Amino acid sequence: MNTISFRKATKSDLPSIIEMLADDALGSTREDFRIPLPEAYQIAFENIIGDNNQELIVVETEDSKIIGTLQLTFIQYLTYRGGIRSQIEAVRIKKEFRGKGIGKQMFQFAIERAKERGAHLLQLTTDKRRPEAIQFYEDLGFTASHEGMKIHFK
Repeated sequence: MNTISFRKATKSDLPSIIEMLADDALGSTREDFRIPLPEAYQIAFENIIGDNNQELIVVETEDSKIIGTLQLTFIQYLTYRGGIRSQIEAVRIKKEFRGKGIGKQMFQFAIERAKERGAHLLQLTTDKRRPEAIQFYEDLGFTASHEGMKIHFK
């Protein structure tokens, strides 16, 4: 693997992104990858790219093959003296490119991007059923500083 690059996603990248989101044990239970894509993905994409506090990023090879994706959200809030925190979500790498250091490069990109936008921290959540991911994040310097909780609505 030679050089990879990062850029904001375009509408033509959407099928590749959804395919990556659906291509793991947990993603396959919640995503609906098929061509044509369900309209809900198109609507969500338009909402994301229309929001200046959202960045949907793709990672591509020198020959323009999409091999990874992530989403950054910049959250303005009142605490930390009106600080900004960045949230990283939906980090995926195509299976055949895993274990090659791309994930680390993706997080280095995300950390730098968060700093450029003035965020004072980058946070993430990960499913407790992903112990390898948890170890990866810890190796990058993330700490389990809070206990996250969710309520799912159907």
